[in-house]
Amino acid sequence: MKKHKNFLYLLGLALLLPNLAFNKKAQKVNKAGNKNRCFSLGESLHYRVHYGIINAAKITLRVHDEMVKVGGTETYKITADGKTIGGFYYLYKVKDHFESYLNPSNLLPMKYYKKVRENKYRSEDLVRYDHQKKMAYGKKENTPISAAVQDVVSALYYARNIDFSEAKIGQSYPVDIYLDQQVYQLGFTYLGKEILDSDMGKIACLKMRPQVVKDEIFESEDALTFWLSDDQNKVPIRVRAKIWVGSFKIDLSKAEKLRYPLARL
Repeated sequence: MKKHKNFLYLLGLALLLPNLAFNKKAQKVNKAGNKNRCFSLGESLHYRVHYGIINAAKITLRVHDEMVKVGGTETYKITADGKTIGGFYYLYKVKDHFESYLNPSNLLPMKYYKKVRENKYRSEDLVRYDHQKKMAYGKKENTPISAAVQDVVSALYYARNIDFSEAKIGQSYPVDIYLDQQVYQLGFTYLGKEILDSDMGKIACLKMRPQVVKDEIFESEDALTFWLSDDQNKVPIRVRAKIWVGSFKIDLSKAEKLRYPLARL
């Protein structure tokens, strides 16, 4: 049976997973040990999703104001919410919610929760990670994982803390992602620097491209491109996705409580 690929996963693929690409030939996962240098408590990122000229959906990413204990460890609680809006809502009714709880010492997820509601489809899961035992314990089943695995929310905040200061064009970055009781070996490629005219003004950006597999969703292997702000925040500014039924653009429309000034020009 083909797995349901939820709306936030499809539309926010490169936004929530800027390093997600179904590239099973990618190298093994990068090592754990990153510490947060890019985001602060209370940070909120608001995005608009455009399907052609249609304002189709909105996505909000939020780091909660206070640390939350998981198994005795203080963690960053990060939520991601996506829903369709306007006329697009009547075509495809979506209200998705995701949570990830990150250990501040290494930015590895300790707990993950999702609640997906899309038309008549419903899915809910709660996962606890044991990185030492290399296991993910879910409501439905337990899954062997790699030691430094990320989930669909934590991956973004982990990637934002990668040091790109000496990156060379064409350089690739691997990461392992836990998704629906499976672990995928994924990666993205650095394409250089670019200035974007965005809803937030002119922004200096780092341009990236995940390697995706041409399938029932993506029309080509270069179907996804995303841009991170070229500053200490490394905030996703824009995502473009070409799929078989058209193209999506995801733009940052509002940013609150950033740790550093945005790289406006």
